[in-house]
Amino acid sequence: MKRFATIGLAVALAAMWTPARAHDHHHGHESYSAGEPGDPAKPSRTIEIEMSEMNYEPFEIEVNLGEQIRFVLHNAGTEDHEFLLATTKDNLNHAAMMKKHPHMAHDEPNGARVAPRKTAEIVWKFTKPGTFEYSCLIPDHREYGMTGHVTVK
Repeated sequence: MKRFATIGLAVALAAMWTPARAHDHHHGHESYSAGEPGDPAKPSRTIEIEMSEMNYEPFEIEVNLGEQIRFVLHNAGTEDHEFLLATTKDNLNHAAMMKKHPHMAHDEPNGARVAPRKTAEIVWKFTKPGTFEYSCLIPDHREYGMTGHVTVK
């Protein structure tokens, strides 16, 4: 009887596993360290970010607690770049994973990978005070200085 209960539990756990759950577990983004996805119908202001080889412009941004921002991400560079908004700790952990899987696709509301000469948008609501970062987690880009900071006051 114990054997059947163990098999039943294994089957139930396997049924609960999906690629989306594996993705959440893999990256630890069940909740987001820098706030929460915003409502695209209600952005309070737009901030344009230009990405180029190992640089973001602007490098520093200030927002108010509770403010919602529509980030328009322009890749002016000649290679792919990313914008991933989180704590430094979370981005460092994610960067380590990216080194192991450099072509990993992202489908997260706090980030985007943008091809050269293309544009992407993220709508984000800052619900937590503090200083957060945005960085490019393509291997070596962050290490060469491709980071920026958001201060939520």
